[in-house]
Amino acid sequence: MLSTGSSLPNNPRSTTSQPKVILDNDWNPTAFIAFLLPLYYNYTVLGLASDTANSWALQTGLHALASLEIASLSSCIPVYKGSDYPLLQTAHTFQTYELLHGELPWKGVFAKENTTNEKLGNDPTSGDPRRVVKEAFTTKGYYGFPNVSFAEGSAAEFMVKAVRENPGQVKIFSAGSLTNIALAVRLDEDFAKNTAGLYIMGGYVDRFLEQAIGDVLRADLVSDINFVVDPEATKIALTADFPNITLVANSANGVIPDQAFLDELVAVNDNPLSRLVRANQPTYLPFWDETAAAVMVDREGVVLDEVEVYVDVDTSYHSPFYGYIRPYQAALMPPGLRKVKYINKVNDTKVAEMIKTVVQFPPRSCADLHGRRADNQA
Repeated sequence: MLSTGSSLPNNPRSTTSQPKVILDNDWNPTAFIAFLLPLYYNYTVLGLASDTANSWALQTGLHALASLEIASLSSCIPVYKGSDYPLLQTAHTFQTYELLHGELPWKGVFAKENTTNEKLGNDPTSGDPRRVVKEAFTTKGYYGFPNVSFAEGSAAEFMVKAVRENPGQVKIFSAGSLTNIALAVRLDEDFAKNTAGLYIMGGYVDRFLEQAIGDVLRADLVSDINFVVDPEATKIALTADFPNITLVANSANGVIPDQAFLDELVAVNDNPLSRLVRANQPTYLPFWDETAAAVMVDREGVVLDEVEVYVDVDTSYHSPFYGYIRPYQAALMPPGLRKVKYINKVNDTKVAEMIKTVVQFPPRSCADLHGRRADNQA
């Protein structure tokens, strides 16, 4: 249990090194925890990218801007808008797929457009990707529509430029669709190999049984929407020559907060971000993205079991497995696949404590963030 005081706990990474990261996500009102974790672990966050997965990239990017603004970090972390559309998938093809193979419990951005639902504060789905639902900001407690703007250029162009300027130093974190990353791979043939690795929230391997025997909520937890939204981009990313690729999927389902957990965030340190999490984090959904980020920043302390496998992605639209991965051992795999590290189990207690710490003790401003970095290097 953390102390009820307001002093900052010791940083677990006190070092002169500053690893760099770009975080690509379908941001929402509580997803900022995914960038607080690397900040706390002395990473330099070069920027955030928005993607289309749970909602359209414009809407999710506005959530990133709003989160940075409420955290007083807008001036030191830019946000780049990602691609509006997946490479091939559309709302029409997604919904036709469901007619052929059955409904997915979570449809993400390709759920049918529902303006009534949007007026209640939910992000837009289907329809025009350029429309903005301001109610998703104004109806959320301790939140508001952002007053800051996107950085110039696309997310994919930003990734390519950042990696060229910092070869071998930049980790890529993906907790939404892989569209922007696939575009970066195609823009620059050296992009993938010049990163410091790719960390992905996604890649469920037992979804079919889970969706058959559990209730709808249990099935929802293994929907793997990040891959299904853009199967072709997933294939490109998972076959690119990144120095290493880590998949966090089933193991990310273990940290589900209860109300006591959320209340403690504010009780220990009442700040804008802890209030935002308490007001908006569901008590029935796991901290998916946050677990993947915890694996990235403290693999040794978090990961209890991992294996190396070869994975393929089904990109046949007429297949019931469209968008899902299949793992192989080397002796049985088809040609053209590459090895990835698959996280089987994490220390849920450790991850929960990491989440508590970064939400209770976030940097108060860019100046405070820079001061913490200087202290860590002293």
